[in-house]
Amino acid sequence: MAKLFKIALRNLMRYKRRTWLTASLITIGVVFVLVFIAVSGSFKSMMVGQITDSMLGHIQIHQKGYVASIDNLPLNLNLKAKKAQEIEGILKGIPEIAAYAPRIKFGGMFSNFAETTNIRLNGIYPEKEFQTVPLFLDRVISGNKNLQRGEIFIPELLATGMKIKVGDPVVIVATNQDGSVNGKQFKVAAVLASVTGPGGRDGYIHIEDAAEVLRMEGLEISEIAIRLKDFDQLHQVNRKLEAMLTGTNASGQPRLEVHTWETLSPFFNIAKMIEVMTLFIKLMLISIVLVSIMNVMIMAVYERIREIGTIAAIGTQPGKILSMFVAEGFCLGVLGSLLGIVVGSVLIFILNSAHLHFDFGMQKGLLLSVRLLPKDLLVIAVIVVIVSVLASLQPALKASRMEPIKALRHV
Repeated sequence: MAKLFKIALRNLMRYKRRTWLTASLITIGVVFVLVFIAVSGSFKSMMVGQITDSMLGHIQIHQKGYVASIDNLPLNLNLKAKKAQEIEGILKGIPEIAAYAPRIKFGGMFSNFAETTNIRLNGIYPEKEFQTVPLFLDRVISGNKNLQRGEIFIPELLATGMKIKVGDPVVIVATNQDGSVNGKQFKVAAVLASVTGPGGRDGYIHIEDAAEVLRMEGLEISEIAIRLKDFDQLHQVNRKLEAMLTGTNASGQPRLEVHTWETLSPFFNIAKMIEVMTLFIKLMLISIVLVSIMNVMIMAVYERIREIGTIAAIGTQPGKILSMFVAEGFCLGVLGSLLGIVVGSVLIFILNSAHLHFDFGMQKGLLLSVRLLPKDLLVIAVIVVIVSVLASLQPALKASRMEPIKALRHV
C-alpha cells in the first residue's frame, strides 16, 4: 500500500503545475465552504440565543389548544393552580432543566389618564423569569431592573407614542374569565426594547398583580417557559416532557402540549433557510471537486496510455492499475482539503480579530464571534476525499480495462 501511494505521488509530481492548480481549486472551494459554515452557523446561534434568552425560553408548556388560540390570549385555557404545581414538581425532577418560569398572559387596556390603547401583559415571577430568559434585563432601555409589586415594565413603542417616562403612573384595565372588568394603577418601573423590532406591545407586571387584576381565586398559569442547561438537548428533553405530560385525563381529553421555540417563533424559518443555504454550498463544493478531479484524471489517463499498456503487458493486474489512479485522486483530495482547512482557519482567525459587529432586533452592535467546530472540519475533509475517490473511479476503470496491445500502439 505504501508503494502504491509513493507511485501515485510521483505521478502527480510529474505534472506539478496541473497538480497544484487542481489542488488550489479544491482549496478555494473548501475555504469558501468553511468560512460560510462558520459565519452562518455563528449568526444562527446568536439569533436563536437572542430569541430564546430574551423572551421565549427553550421550551414552553401550555394547556391543550392554547397555542392555537394564542392571538386571543384565552383565559379559559389557563392551567389551574393544582395542575401548575404538579407540572413544577415534574420539572424539578428533570436534571437537564436549568430554570423554569410560570407566566400569566392576558390582554388589557393601557392608559396614562390622557390616552388609552391596548397592550399584551405578562404576569411573571421576576427572579424565575430572569433565570429562564437571562437576556431579558438587557432589554431595559431606562429605569429599574428590579420589578416589584405595583410596578410595570412597558414596551418602548408605548412609552414613545404616549410620552410616558419612568416613574409615571398608568392604569391597566382587563376583563377576567367571567366577563367582569377590573383595573389597577401601576408605576412605570422600566422601558423595554422589543426583541423583534419596533412592533412589540408586551408589558410585564408581577404575577400576583396579574392575578389581582384578573380577580383569580387561585393562581392560574397561561404557560411555563423552560431553560435547558444544554441547548443541544432540546429535542431530547422535549420528547421526555411530551411522554410525561401530553397524555389524556380521566375524561379521555388531551391534557397538555409541549412546544420548542422552533414551533413558537417565525425566526425558525430563517434558521432553516440558513441550513438549506449551507447544504447548497456543500453541493457546490462537491461539484467543484468532482469536476476538478475528473478533469485531471482523464487527462492523466489519456497522456499515459502507452505507459498503462507497458505495465499491463508485463503482468500488472487491472486491479493494481485501478488502485494506482484512485490513489492519485485520493492524494489530490487530501492535499486540497488540508490546504483548505489551514487557509480557512486563518481567515476565520482574521475575521474574529477584525471584531465585526451587527444589529439584530433589540441588540445593537452584537459582536460576530465566528467559530468552526471540529466536526465541521472533519465532515468537509471526508466529503472532499470521498468525492475525489469517486471522481477518479471512472478514469481509473478506463485505464484498468485497456488492452495492452492497443495501448502500446497508441501515438
